[in-house]
Amino acid sequence: MKVLLVCSSGGHFKALYQLRPFWGARDRHWVTFRTTMTEAQLEGEIVDWAWSPTNRNLPNLIRNMGLAWKILRRDRPDLVISTGAGVAVPFLMLGKLLGSQTIFIESITRVNDLSLSAKLSLPFLNVLYVHWSQLQRRYPKAKLISD
Repeated sequence: MKVLLVCSSGGHFKALYQLRPFWGARDRHWVTFRTTMTEAQLEGEIVDWAWSPTNRNLPNLIRNMGLAWKILRRDRPDLVISTGAGVAVPFLMLGKLLGSQTIFIESITRVNDLSLSAKLSLPFLNVLYVHWSQLQRRYPKAKLISD
């Protein structure tokens, strides 16, 4: 299984990196922002550096859409998985349209409503994971992450 791991830096990266028991033994490729932490943690991994910032930045959205198109067409991942944020949207949308399975894992900090990234990606997701039952009740197709 080829997995494309897409996320912003910081907490989104930390959350996705903590899923190493899942992705560690798989053929994988990362897309994230270049920071001191991501460079150190991803040494030896296959990485494409995305354009940042993504919040309300149309030029970077277009650049990341082009990057998503290039990577998804070249690598043909079986699964695109993301913890957010904005950089995830073009990869999840195009990934789904090109035949990949898509998963979004919402932040544990989102208790009552989805993030904008999750809302935009929702029509293109095979699975949306949430941490809180009240959020799952609001979005019944979401799967609840349990301990």
